[in-house]
Amino acid sequence: MSASLTRRDYHKCRWKPKELAVAVGKSVLVVALLAYFFYRSVWAMLPLSVIGVLFFRMESERRIETTREELIGEFKECILSVAASLKAGYAVENAFVESRNDMRLLYGEESVIYAELEHIRRGMVINITLEELLSDLAVRSGSDDIVQFAQVFAIAKKSGGRLPDIIQTTAEMIGRRIDARQEIRTLLSGRQMEQNIMKLMPFGILFYIGSSYQGYFDSFYHNLQGVAIMTVCLVVYVAAYVLGDKILQQIARKME
Repeated sequence: MSASLTRRDYHKCRWKPKELAVAVGKSVLVVALLAYFFYRSVWAMLPLSVIGVLFFRMESERRIETTREELIGEFKECILSVAASLKAGYAVENAFVESRNDMRLLYGEESVIYAELEHIRRGMVINITLEELLSDLAVRSGSDDIVQFAQVFAIAKKSGGRLPDIIQTTAEMIGRRIDARQEIRTLLSGRQMEQNIMKLMPFGILFYIGSSYQGYFDSFYHNLQGVAIMTVCLVVYVAAYVLGDKILQQIARKME
């Protein structure tokens, strides 16, 4: 693969400036809330910045997964467009190039699939084969669906199989998997909402009691014993937060 071609790695998070600012702002806000509720100290933000970094990494992982799902959904529409062009008599390479127009109308020029199709077009201009370009996309995407398509496509092209039918069948299979994942997310959305409420509930309780009974928690702050107790509480809270997310992720993977 030519080093002159810009290739996006979907295993890594790519932020736009505004999105990065929002993510960093959320991380700083989390650190500030923890410093206030657990220590009532601005200086506590310094050691708690480790949690801010952890939160930012979790946000990055969620964005990576969202972008990958976006790519898979758009890729399905792309190969359906390619299949239609093949049935209309286009050569397979030209079908992929022409599908850019459909993707631009569907998703716009800023979409991930449009950028990938432009990458494919430029690659073919410098004599990189379509099979290599699709295989490269499959590796970079981290998606089993795209990996399977690239493998099937390479075998069918070498063997002279009926590409339109193969691509259509593969697109329908990917579509069913996407629909299944969406149903799983719908089923888990209720649990996710409950989990988010549980994450915020301790702060709500602390705020309510602290507002209703002034000085109720004073003994837990600005002394060694109180700091130790609140640190233990913080560790338990962070562990429960991370564990809850991991459990939901595991449930989603098993249901798939």
